[in-house]
Amino acid sequence: PFHRDSIMADFDAPRILQELQGHQVEFVLIGGLAMIAHGSAYVTNDLDICYARSTTNVDAIARALAPLHPYLRGVPTGRPFVLDAATIQAGWNFTLITDAGDLDLFGHVPGVGDYVQALAQSEACSVFGLNVQILALDGLIAAKTAAGRPKDKLHLLELDELKKLRDAPP
Repeated sequence: PFHRDSIMADFDAPRILQELQGHQVEFVLIGGLAMIAHGSAYVTNDLDICYARSTTNVDAIARALAPLHPYLRGVPTGRPFVLDAATIQAGWNFTLITDAGDLDLFGHVPGVGDYVQALAQSEACSVFGLNVQILALDGLIAAKTAAGRPKDKLHLLELDELKKLRDAPP
């Protein structure tokens, strides 16, 4: 059986991304790692994705994450939880702990929308040597604005500066 104590203290984002890509999961990388890919100095210890909610993709997510023993973050150890296709279809957003670190699954991102809308606001990028779609700066700004948490307000200052640098004439 899975025990929360077996979770590694280290965050292994490449392992999570490799599992997702190996199972052909359709997702857009959002959050801290997307910020870093755009040049942010932000340090993150989790991976955030917006995922397609099709039956095929939800099945792929369940298969991809099974070897990482996902469990709901913040839920006491020992509570019954299985992240299978039925569970994912029954919810939208999940905050998980895994053997490779924390992972947040978003079926809908406030300020951005669902996977189709996130994909339309994304760009291809190499992250840990893997080709992934990441939320573009404007999408990140919209998401951080909608979230409105104190840390998001700080992130917005940096994202705005990164956008100015990107848009500055050569």
